[in-house]
Amino acid sequence: MTDAPYDRLGVGYANIRQADPRIAARIDAALGDARTVLNVGAGTGSYEPAEREVTAVEPSARMIAQRPAGAAPVVRARAEQLPFAGKSFDAAMAVLTVHHWADLNAGIREMQRVARRRIVIVTFDPEPLRDLWILREYFPDMLRLESDRTSGHRLAAELPRGRSQPLPVPRDCGDHFFAALWGRPELLLDDRVVGPMWVWSRLSEHAQLEGRDRLSEDLQSGAWEKRHGDLRTLDELDVGLRLVVAELGQS
Repeated sequence: MTDAPYDRLGVGYANIRQADPRIAARIDAALGDARTVLNVGAGTGSYEPAEREVTAVEPSARMIAQRPAGAAPVVRARAEQLPFAGKSFDAAMAVLTVHHWADLNAGIREMQRVARRRIVIVTFDPEPLRDLWILREYFPDMLRLESDRTSGHRLAAELPRGRSQPLPVPRDCGDHFFAALWGRPELLLDDRVVGPMWVWSRLSEHAQLEGRDRLSEDLQSGAWEKRHGDLRTLDELDVGLRLVVAELGQS
């Protein structure tokens, strides 16, 4: 197997990208009565429900090495070629991973092939992201990385009885993906936080430095607070995170 992106980016990932319990609860509820669950693109296992029989699939050896003791058993493989027989699991889940897949359609087909009842996917819709100050004001090159290809509304339309629901992100979200910092701009200046972010790695060094310099200046001058300080009073915000659920209807 060739190197996966997170073989390079995954240093310290497990310390920064921890499951937020409120998001985890929504994912767990979406899995319904599924007993056996396949977690595709599982990473370090952040959102694997503890009370179910989970099998993880992850292509990155670095990410697999960071899975905690007692985590679900993991198979090193890719979403596009799942090494399981058809209808092996009650449900298949994929959390913030579909944008990494080399062949999205193949990965979705594989999830449908191995799942009997349900598919649960967490992804982003790009429209709210385009209005987010992080992208609009400081890191506009991120805008070209956000595609409708993996949006919640598109995936829901292509899956059997699919539906897409907003998944608001808490201001104190424990999972530090880039849009989760919507009310904590200071964290964008922390290399430990941004280092494991795929979207950050896709920016040029010039775009990274320029955006952070402007953000640092605006935080010191109070300009950011003047424009966006009201965000610090909100408990949660829709930044485009979407929960996609498809009912396959097989027992």
